[in-house]
Amino acid sequence: MKPVHPKARIGHVHLKVADLERSIAFYSGVLGFEVQQYFGNKAAFLSAGGYHHHLALNTWDSLGATRPPAGHTGLYHTAFLYPSRAELADALRRVAAAGLEFDGAADHGVSEAVYLTDPDGNGVELYCDRDEADWPRTTSGELAMNNAPLDVAGLMAVGLNI
Repeated sequence: MKPVHPKARIGHVHLKVADLERSIAFYSGVLGFEVQQYFGNKAAFLSAGGYHHHLALNTWDSLGATRPPAGHTGLYHTAFLYPSRAELADALRRVAAAGLEFDGAADHGVSEAVYLTDPDGNGVELYCDRDEADWPRTTSGELAMNNAPLDVAGLMAVGLNI
């Protein structure tokens, strides 16, 4: 079977949320995505850079709902790719300034990533890739991702004049 076209991408993520304004406060107020459009008072479309939407939020079937219980299937996390370490550092400083805690952090060799949870219990990954030429590989050339500790404080200092 032929593989998917190499330019195929995940275009957007659409999340069911319990409280639309609370979720907008997280994704827009903390992470900085811009609301592009409201769809009545039950959905909103957010993006980076004016795109129609990278993220959709709705309460159509979930208004006032509780978080899903642990141990069930569903979305593990949505990953937001930042164009540089400096932009990722800025995102991490926004999260910290909002008083939110990180659930984890990792240096995957190919990328640096920090994890947190949105107000509805959905996992969120904030990350930036390293240059492909720097990705770790085995002696036979296969990708060799890892899960090493990440210096979050050092990353958050990137781009600051300290």
